[in-house]
Amino acid sequence: MSPKRSLVSSKNTLYRGYQNRREKTKEIRQRFLIVCEGEKTEPNYFKSFRVPKEVMDIRGVAHNTVSLVKKTIKIQKEENDYDQVWCVFDKDDFPAENFEQAIELAKQHNIKVAYSNEAFEIWYILHFCYRDTPMSRQEYQNALTKQLKNAGLMNNKEKYQKNSVDMYEKLENLQATAIRNAKKLLEEYSYPNPAYDNPSTTIHLLVEELNKFIN
Repeated sequence: MSPKRSLVSSKNTLYRGYQNRREKTKEIRQRFLIVCEGEKTEPNYFKSFRVPKEVMDIRGVAHNTVSLVKKTIKIQKEENDYDQVWCVFDKDDFPAENFEQAIELAKQHNIKVAYSNEAFEIWYILHFCYRDTPMSRQEYQNALTKQLKNAGLMNNKEKYQKNSVDMYEKLENLQATAIRNAKKLLEEYSYPNPAYDNPSTTIHLLVEELNKFIN
């Protein structure tokens, strides 16, 4: 995770239109570019964070792994208006080589990666419990439906839907548990190998960064 930008007290220093007040030093607001492989699931979740609109530029581009990173690099070069650039993508059933290549390519271009192996839904599951065994996509849906109902966050007739627009609101009070479980899960792997560490996720890294700017 990148360190927080240092605080600046000089009255003459400008950062993206924000001038430090003479009477106190304030944290510099950053601008995020978040490019997601999904067009609905991930963008809907991150758009729900209560951060100022000017902080986040979230795009669902329907690209996968390497092509997603290349698209992000293109946006980054053309617009050059971001302090943090993130790619959000899943391992799914793509070859391990592609997944690893995408992570390495992002690193070369100073792009942070919030990945999930195998699916973004592992991040949701971790809000309810610690899970260190793989699941299929159908198992994720069934497990989430059960957990949401047990927690009183969904009625008996509903099922978890990938394009849900209210998952952030439903899970917000459980977020600290998810972050703790995600960190614990990564620690289980002695030698990190994202393409083969199933389940695993680094979504919490992006979540923690965004939480710094919540109103």
